Amino acid sequence: MKAATELISVRLDADQDVFVLRRLGRAAAELAGLEPQDQVRVATALSEVGREVYGRGALAMIALAEDELLITVTHGDRSGLAGSEGVRLAGRLVDRVELDDGRVTLAKRLRPQLRRGPISDLRDRLTRLSPVSALEELRDQNRELAATLDDVLRLNAELQETNTGVLAMYNQLSAELEETNRGVVALYAELDEKSSQLREANEARNRFWATISHELRTPLNSVIGLVGLLTGPGGDPLTEEQAHQVELIGNSTRTLLALVSELLDMAKAESGRLDPHPTTVSLTDVAEHLHVTMRPTRVRGGVELSHHVAPEAAVLHVDEGMLVTILRNLLSNALKFTESGEVRLDVRADDDGDEVVITVADTGIGIPPEHLRRVFEDFYQVPGSFQVGARGTGLGLPYARRLAEALGGTLELDSTPGEGTTATLRLPHHGGPPEVERVLVADDDEVFRAAARRMLHGFAVHVDEAADGAAALEAMAAEPPDVVLIDLLMPRVDGHALLLRMAEDDRLSGIPVVVVTVQPQHAPGGRAVLSKQGLRRDQLIQAIRRARGGEA
Repeated sequence: MKAATELISVRLDADQDVFVLRRLGRAAAELAGLEPQDQVRVATALSEVGREVYGRGALAMIALAEDELLITVTHGDRSGLAGSEGVRLAGRLVDRVELDDGRVTLAKRLRPQLRRGPISDLRDRLTRLSPVSALEELRDQNRELAATLDDVLRLNAELQETNTGVLAMYNQLSAELEETNRGVVALYAELDEKSSQLREANEARNRFWATISHELRTPLNSVIGLVGLLTGPGGDPLTEEQAHQVELIGNSTRTLLALVSELLDMAKAESGRLDPHPTTVSLTDVAEHLHVTMRPTRVRGGVELSHHVAPEAAVLHVDEGMLVTILRNLLSNALKFTESGEVRLDVRADDDGDEVVITVADTGIGIPPEHLRRVFEDFYQVPGSFQVGARGTGLGLPYARRLAEALGGTLELDSTPGEGTTATLRLPHHGGPPEVERVLVADDDEVFRAAARRMLHGFAVHVDEAADGAAALEAMAAEPPDVVLIDLLMPRVDGHALLLRMAEDDRLSGIPVVVVTVQPQHAPGGRAVLSKQGLRRDQLIQAIRRARGGEA
């Protein structure tokens, strides 16, 4: 027990002494610096405990510790007071109640660093308190009750006022939220309308390009043919000036035809109508052909064009026309912006990623970092004095990247101003014809479906997509795939339900399945199961081969 100084003691021989103890307890609490509410709590707690023990040789001692007001009541009741009603109520009014054999200690914490008078003065003031009658004490308790009731009424009024303010604020916020919701609904409706208009405009643009393609190319080819007739050996002789002007017409027409072809090819790529037709291609032959055909296009002397193809990457199953177009664009840009040094084409195999890596590196002017990403935007050209003399449309790199994505690969640039630029084309390394005719990817994640399509390029002829299990069932009913990739977490019909439906359908039960999910531990047993996290092309292809071979 903490060291305490006794202030006063009082015997509890009769009920009248309980009133005295209550009065002394409240006075001691006041002198100790407690708030009026705490004074009433101490007095009431002493009254309840005193009522339990008076008349049994009980003695109460009020003492003051450094940070507590302590009241110790000794009594002769050896049966204990642990379950008494008075002690339970006292425990709710003070900070601590301790019960020992024949003793009850009540403690109330004091405010720290409160200046109090000398202990002798406190004792004198408590001693001078005259005994009180039950009627006087009852009158004091009534006054305390009335004061407490006033406090309760005041607090209730403040609470009611607060509730009124909260209700008004709630009504205001509700009105503002409702107005905001109406604005959001109107915005969504406007966005839907704009989206519909954009879709219609895009469809109209695609129809325009599809219709105008023949009409644009045909007259230009006719002009080029007529120029050839005029300047050819079978035409009438032209004066030197006439021959020069006809040559200018021919050059301008060929330039215009190349520009129209770029625009039409770009429109075709944007509309998603790029359909690769892979064949077995010798990359050595492609590199040598480009070396011969691109060498005359060098506009500056002192630039060496070289190439190297690693033997392990010499054969690739790819759309040759798309690949040549990509490499021609990259080499053309490299030669155009290189005044001296070297432009080099390298082909190697990346066994870790099961890819062929083709790089076109130059020692040209380079691209500033702030423009490096923007060069893949349509019609964007890096500003600068060197760019003014280099003719172009700004469509070569965007079109090359779209072709690379259509082939299941990627195209990236790395450049240092004044030192040169390196373009890196990565394509799936598949040296033979596709092993699978049709693969269905059933997943609500559009990003994963696109990634799966790229990884399966060259391995599968057709890759179909379904955004949920219901769409997958419809796709399988229309064209049964050789294998289906299934995500377990999908809307409408999820992966588990889709597997059950397939098992119940004789036409679909025999289709091999690979489960690709973020939670492979919950996938059905007996299936090839892959995690989406860090999935590589070689892992996916091996899982498909195992599933088709009947392996778990």
